[in-house]
Amino acid sequence: MDIDPSLVDRTNVCATPSRALFVGLLTPPSERKRVSQLELKGPDKKRVKLAWPQTGKENDDADASTDSDSECESGGARMGHSASRFSVYGLQSRAAQGGLSCAPRRVDLPTRSVLQSFVSSNKSDIFRCQSIHDSVLVNIPYACSYSNAARRGAATHLAVATEQGTVDILTTSKRDDWDVEPQRVTLQPHANGVFDVKWSPSDTLIATASGDHSVRISTLAPSVCEQDRTLHVLRGHEGTVKSIAWDPAHDGAVLCSGGRDGGICLWDLRVGERSEAGQVSPVLSIPRAHDLQGKPTKPKVPRGKLVPGVPLQSITHLLYTDTHPYGVISSSSSEGILNLWDVRLPSDALNTRSKAKKPPKQQRPKPLFTSGDPTTYAGARRGRGITTLALGSGPSAALVFALGVDSRVHTYTLPTLVPLSGHAAVASLSSSVLDDPHAYADPRMKTSSFYVRMAASPCGRWLATGGGGEGRAYLYDVSAAGRVGGIGSAGWGAGVELRGQKGEVGAVDWADGMLATCADDGTVRVWRPDVDVSRRCKEDPGEMGWNWAWSTDA
Repeated sequence: MDIDPSLVDRTNVCATPSRALFVGLLTPPSERKRVSQLELKGPDKKRVKLAWPQTGKENDDADASTDSDSECESGGARMGHSASRFSVYGLQSRAAQGGLSCAPRRVDLPTRSVLQSFVSSNKSDIFRCQSIHDSVLVNIPYACSYSNAARRGAATHLAVATEQGTVDILTTSKRDDWDVEPQRVTLQPHANGVFDVKWSPSDTLIATASGDHSVRISTLAPSVCEQDRTLHVLRGHEGTVKSIAWDPAHDGAVLCSGGRDGGICLWDLRVGERSEAGQVSPVLSIPRAHDLQGKPTKPKVPRGKLVPGVPLQSITHLLYTDTHPYGVISSSSSEGILNLWDVRLPSDALNTRSKAKKPPKQQRPKPLFTSGDPTTYAGARRGRGITTLALGSGPSAALVFALGVDSRVHTYTLPTLVPLSGHAAVASLSSSVLDDPHAYADPRMKTSSFYVRMAASPCGRWLATGGGGEGRAYLYDVSAAGRVGGIGSAGWGAGVELRGQKGEVGAVDWADGMLATCADDGTVRVWRPDVDVSRRCKEDPGEMGWNWAWSTDA
């Protein structure tokens, strides 16, 4: 009998059953009916048999048994086809019967070999920050940020903020060595150093945080002249503004900022109060966000002697989280504790219906979640500050990475901010690095400066950190971060070193397929993976060193 090819379904028709499998889901009636109506000839059986690899025992028994109507209909929940193990329905049945252990699992392979192939051209991948003063030759970059389109693989625009208050918009797409640098756009929103720069979600606006105690919003629209690019001036901090973050749910309208005064300000460009000078006031302020014990007390000293004031716990980084629609995570310069704030209502007020004559006093703000301090490891009494936060994605989703001044990258979980690192108490005898399975570090990585930053790649697999000296930056594979039996500095998280600049490497940021690093020599270097060039550099470093810089094992 000739068989209609449209009726032959290799997913449900196979050779012979090797053993009966009880499954939690019944075979669909349509499939059961189709199987019972098929009578395959010898060549067809052989063809189906070869389509599904089987073990030796299954091959021996394959020709000895046949499919029957009684087996399919009377068995009910019994499936006699080994090939059903490979069908979508079969996999769902196995998962329903045996739980998650029987379901197929996603296997993430280490990608450290990709990080080891990062290279940078000494001719086409270096950009210099031009000084606006004739008496100064070097303009040090303080911060850099790729546009959101660049992180998605579109136009590679990089904003670089400098100590002279300028912001350079660079195009870092790959080009040949003899090609000229694409034209850059330079903004001058501040007359003081810019410590953070961020693109709005739609890349239409740029926010800058400066040492002049202000946050400024600028536009890159070509129809706006250079003198009118600054749209808003936000003032609410009493010190240097260190970090800013746009609210992804309100494009170009809502953002928050943290400063050296220890406070967090929330800005709404739609309803913010404006003064006569056109300045915008915050709609919400959280003073001393990381001083939850109240006002610090000064030490007692003999009368007539001067003592320094109590240092404020400045806010070093702010981060919107995707696990809470109104949640903002903050870090400070004096400890490894993170706070998660609900910016809609950061504190509770006393009962306003009280009969007391005095107006009700507002309580101190209270965060939703407060983490432990993973920097107080091995019996240390004093915590270390955090310089940068990075939100995980993809394989590292539901994790937050924090770069500390203790030269380690610590791991926290979301949304409760429980620290995974900092629990191991055994130090490695061969180095000063703590043998912590959830911390990432290298003996030569020094991040004691708050100018050293960290960034996570768009794919969520890699982290990049700056270094405190000798022009070094470091890459880590964090695709297996947070798993049981972690693989910190001794496993997949072993560092890869990038060395091609001079001085301290501070700001770093990722785009799709590339990484930008900024150093104190006034340069911005772009790194990309290239297996062929990396192999030639390692085979002949003397010759290739004239034109290339490449990654090495840290």
